[in-house]
Amino acid sequence: MEQYKASEKRYEESDILYRRCGRSGILLPKVSLGFWQNFGAVAPLERSREIMRCAFDNGITHFDLANNYGPPYGTGEETFGKLMESDFRPYRDEMFICTKAGYDMWQGPYGNWGSRKYLMASLDQSLKRMKLDYVDHFYSHRYDPVTPLEETLQAIVDIVRSGKALYAGISRWPLEALKFAHKYLKERDVPLLIYQGRLNLIDREPRQEGILDFCKDNGIGFISFSPLAQGLLTERYLDGIPGDSRMSRGKSLTEERLTPGLLKYLHTLKKVADSRNENMAQTALAWILSQEGVTSTLVGASSSEQLMRNLQCIKSKPLCKEELALLK
Repeated sequence: MEQYKASEKRYEESDILYRRCGRSGILLPKVSLGFWQNFGAVAPLERSREIMRCAFDNGITHFDLANNYGPPYGTGEETFGKLMESDFRPYRDEMFICTKAGYDMWQGPYGNWGSRKYLMASLDQSLKRMKLDYVDHFYSHRYDPVTPLEETLQAIVDIVRSGKALYAGISRWPLEALKFAHKYLKERDVPLLIYQGRLNLIDREPRQEGILDFCKDNGIGFISFSPLAQGLLTERYLDGIPGDSRMSRGKSLTEERLTPGLLKYLHTLKKVADSRNENMAQTALAWILSQEGVTSTLVGASSSEQLMRNLQCIKSKPLCKEELALLK
């Protein structure tokens, strides 16, 4: 295989592609690449290589993973490690690589949630799979209501101080726990760089609960995951449930989600997108990026063509008041 050489034009649109992450020295692309479901062992390696090359060639420097991404668990990181070895090792210092731990990963009492033992062991495993000495950012993947927050957060502090991660983050923590984490980490000189939450036109809890405002007011970057609600906010479900769709398989997206009210809303989104000469995904992503305090949004991709279509949102014009009112 011919050695990969990144496009020399990958930073030509840096003036519109990147945003500062909270009050930090880090710039992140407005659109980042997530490895949740399209890069595991079930996906052809060559397709994953094509998507990742496409992302990097177009200025996407931020790659978001977790220990249990696949399927099966761990294989998203293994795919990343293979591509790091074959293609991206020369560009490591141009990349901002994240991983997480918090969901079930292995059997027994130490392979889940937020204990110090789990977080530390998980990161060591992740680094081996990803062929890395360190990650740029490490998250607690979810709030643990039983483990003391001090234990989870001190583990993150020690991970950063060990050099195995450069920055600290949390994902899907409620507001009061977020406030505690911000204070705890700040007092130990390991500031909270990123909060990751589900934010899209259908799921607006981080905005409604005050999480987005807290992050904005306290210099914490906010990253939206599932920005297209697993494909709901695209043309895919306007005329029913396709036989090859994620909803038809009934795993992470069930048929009960597609209510008459939601279908009506999707057709409204389609009208707004058509009036802007955009597809539904582009308009949905543009809405997220228009929310004050949002740093980046994570997109998955099953092809480089899909990724390029989603990237067009960085060139979208701001939504006007009338459009926002229709999409409220």
